[in-house]
Amino acid sequence: MYRIAFFCIPAYGHTNPTLEVVRELVRRGNEIRYYSYNMMKEKIEATGAKFISCDQFDPQMDLRPEDAERISTDIAFSTKLLVNMTLTMDEALLDEMTQWKPDCIVADSMAMWGKLVAYKLGVPFMSSTTTFAFNRYSSKVMKQSFSQLFKMLFSIPKANRQLSRLKQRGYPVKNVLSVVQNDNDTNTIVYTSPEFQPCAETFSDKYTFVGPSIQASEAVTSKTGRPTIFISMGTIVNSKPDFYRNCIKAFANSAYDVVMSVGKETDLHSLGPIPDNFTVAQSVNQIEELQKADVFLTHCGMNSVNEALYYKVPLVLFPQTTEQGGVAYRAKELGAGTYLMDDAPESIKNSVLHVLENDAFRHAAETISEGFHHCGGFVLAADKIEALCH
Repeated sequence: MYRIAFFCIPAYGHTNPTLEVVRELVRRGNEIRYYSYNMMKEKIEATGAKFISCDQFDPQMDLRPEDAERISTDIAFSTKLLVNMTLTMDEALLDEMTQWKPDCIVADSMAMWGKLVAYKLGVPFMSSTTTFAFNRYSSKVMKQSFSQLFKMLFSIPKANRQLSRLKQRGYPVKNVLSVVQNDNDTNTIVYTSPEFQPCAETFSDKYTFVGPSIQASEAVTSKTGRPTIFISMGTIVNSKPDFYRNCIKAFANSAYDVVMSVGKETDLHSLGPIPDNFTVAQSVNQIEELQKADVFLTHCGMNSVNEALYYKVPLVLFPQTTEQGGVAYRAKELGAGTYLMDDAPESIKNSVLHVLENDAFRHAAETISEGFHHCGGFVLAADKIEALCH
């Protein structure tokens, strides 16, 4: 069949939506090489793809949690990082791609090096967008403050100077906005529905909104007899022991079952005694937990929100970054969640109970879920990628 290369950044929220797409492409007989980082090796190899470590090209990619947060808020920093990664992998990657001759390259919208390699070699390219697709219309959902907007505008000249280093090596880049925005001339898969995507009508027919890429045959986890609250702050900006302790105070020994994923950076012993109605772990199977949850207190990562709404779970929205703020705004706008304004125990309790006791949130989540299920998912994504290889 076809030879297809995938590129992604070392982030679970960007990698997980691609896994079922890759599994489907492998099932159809395609040869897939997936360029990523060692932390993702096991997940990627489980799809049947050949994992190729980018750590061998890029030894500087040992990001700290605070670096991950800075990427989403500091354009100059993130552009410098991406340029460094592209140039570090430049020669070895170009040689490998030239010899292997892929029929198509699929790259995460933040994995700029995959896109630039495709353009440099003239290989058909597909952008994999695990956030909302952004243009001058949809970017309004970011709702940046004046200080954030000023900081971004101040950073753009610095970012453009970084991009000049790529131009000197023959990469066809224009400016920083051409890198961070989706354009209407690039084939793009977006892992959400046109109903959930802000301003979907402003994007060209090059865009395919496939919905969340979730394996339909996942075993259904039955609900318990008591309302279940699921709490997770994601996999990056999640070292928040005070927040977790306040969640425990809010629902200790209550009539609710609480499952709380606290991240690998959190020492479980630092949280104190765990009440009998709590299950606390550094990581959990999020898909399984969402199938039995009645409400999800979330950091509003796009992947987490997509998965929750896919399973009709309403949300308590507690975004930690500007990007997550955009996702939260859209969920709130469509009636599927309410904001947690601060992390005091009483606020946590009141916000969660407000969602649990108001059927309107659940009905809104059900409506969005229906749209997700009609999109085509990983099968449609695989169809679009193969069509590009012809």
